[in-house]
Amino acid sequence: MKKIIFFVVAGYFLSACGPQSDPIFNYQSPYKHNDYAFVKAAHGFIGLHEKEDRSKIKDLTGVDPVHTEWCAAFVNSILKLNNVAGSESVNEYPLMARSFLFWGIDVWEPRIGDIVVFPRGDAGWKGHVGFYIETRIIDGIDYYVILGGNQKNKVGYELYPAYKALSIRRSAPVPSKRPSQSKPPYDHG
Repeated sequence: MKKIIFFVVAGYFLSACGPQSDPIFNYQSPYKHNDYAFVKAAHGFIGLHEKEDRSKIKDLTGVDPVHTEWCAAFVNSILKLNNVAGSESVNEYPLMARSFLFWGIDVWEPRIGDIVVFPRGDAGWKGHVGFYIETRIIDGIDYYVILGGNQKNKVGYELYPAYKALSIRRSAPVPSKRPSQSKPPYDHG
């Protein structure tokens, strides 16, 4: 009986420590969805490797991760899982990381769930894209912690110098409903 009570009590406390109690996942965004929902969904794929989990990534993104740079496909897939149009809605090349330069709205200060676009290599069309998690200062330099796909050939967290970001994108706000205008009171005068 003592063992049963222990496991029930331990289970209660452990369940209270899971993601559902983490304030990061309870944030209420003023935007059309919970911006943290992107991070929560992406986090569910942490550790998937392009070779060992090739079929899972291919099922998720629609591309073969062994033969295709798949960071943009991963971000688009996470947006789709959250019923949000991806970069295909604004660019004819949605598999390119830089297609996100036209998605959502450009912001200066990142917050969790924003999409960050970085250059990659010397070619002006190459890039990398992922979800912003936080900023860390290392030796006086700001780095963004990015959750994304095709980071060391898997889904994971990586540090990128903040000054290299080409753009920080946020999903566009939903237009607020216009308050109904009541008619002015009838003037009996």
